[in-house]
Amino acid sequence: MHLIWENIMKNLMHLWTGEYKSLDTGTEDYQIESTVWDAIGEASAASGNTIPYIFGPRPPNVATDRVSWTADTRSFWAQYVGPVLLERRFKQRKYYDHFVLFVKLIRQCLQFEITQDEVEELRIGFIAWVKKYEQFYYQYDPQRLAMCPLTIHALLHISDSILKTGPVWASWAFTMERYCGKLQPAICSRHFPYASLNRYVLDHARLSQIGLMYGQSVQAELKLRPEHVERGKRVPGYDTCVLLPSHRAYTPDRGIIDKIIGALCTRFDTITPQVLRRALPNTIEEWGKVRILNDGDTIRAAKMDSVMEDKRDATFVRYEVLIDQNARYRHRPVVLEKKTLYGQLQHIFHIELLPITSHVLPSPPPILLAVIQTCNIERSNQDLDIHYYTRMGSTDYVDVTTIQCVVGRIKDRGHYAIIDRSGTLSRAIFSEPSEEAE
Repeated sequence: MHLIWENIMKNLMHLWTGEYKSLDTGTEDYQIESTVWDAIGEASAASGNTIPYIFGPRPPNVATDRVSWTADTRSFWAQYVGPVLLERRFKQRKYYDHFVLFVKLIRQCLQFEITQDEVEELRIGFIAWVKKYEQFYYQYDPQRLAMCPLTIHALLHISDSILKTGPVWASWAFTMERYCGKLQPAICSRHFPYASLNRYVLDHARLSQIGLMYGQSVQAELKLRPEHVERGKRVPGYDTCVLLPSHRAYTPDRGIIDKIIGALCTRFDTITPQVLRRALPNTIEEWGKVRILNDGDTIRAAKMDSVMEDKRDATFVRYEVLIDQNARYRHRPVVLEKKTLYGQLQHIFHIELLPITSHVLPSPPPILLAVIQTCNIERSNQDLDIHYYTRMGSTDYVDVTTIQCVVGRIKDRGHYAIIDRSGTLSRAIFSEPSEEAE
């Protein structure tokens, strides 16, 4: 992947700004005006405030920052920030479409699993992309041969490399770079750096062999860091998440109580709203954060989130619910359909209902409600999973388990683009109940 991020993507940026080997645009017009590029750079740097830290480092300013770029930051910018900020920036749409095709192909390369049919799609896709590159930038002019470095030709061999060595992640250089990062703190002497490295590598290898020979019990004792223990409050019935501080006692007003009762009615469909209203305590717990377990995201509630100048917003989420398509028609049967929504998490309520003796429910299960203000999605790029909105919509009261992940936002010319890096890994699966279970 360094072939792409440190070479091709870098060269494309130079082409768009007229800085590539002192070559002009020839018969094409792909160069972006300097004032427009400066605006893209400012929006790129500002997007760090609305992109959660879990996404990675803050995107640099593409117009002024020449130092902060790495393969990692350029990868993130190309896949998520670039498709948003470059839209309608070129004088002709074809250059943007060419870049988006490049992003689609790269995302397909980065899949954890890839089939032979998808590899063949990559082969055809890269051939088409290279041909367009030659048409737009090389223009079949021998005087512009510098537009065709070896890295462009190397794209045509990516599919063959995947067939021989497996998915891209199995052979990329990020693993070695990460290992080199672990070695760097081991250098304790400037005069004899290699002796320090040799001792560290040898000690690490010995400890690894001892752990392999004597089992898990010894491995735990040999770890330099203690075993990670998930902190936070666990709520019975919610095995996929934990609540994190801060928290406080919250007294809801009449409007919020009505919304909570409406949400509880979908959970306890055999209990009337009047009974649920009597069972709802006057004071409930409100929490500031929820963490999805098994390396999931930590999401903050906006109403309890502190305001800091350099804070990165982690309050917007993707959540998935079942919606009755016939909700407006009283006499029609219930037809549930899964729908993906985006919004800002406002509150996290932990509700302990009082005993409901009239329905033989002496100890109702605890409820975790998420209060989410939805984003009114105006249009979407389904291929890149980017969704655009300008205004916020209504507020939903849903179970906290409907939240799938935290999402980032990029502000661009008066609207926001929602970016989601989770792919298909955190999509909810709704299974029909089996007849035996019924």
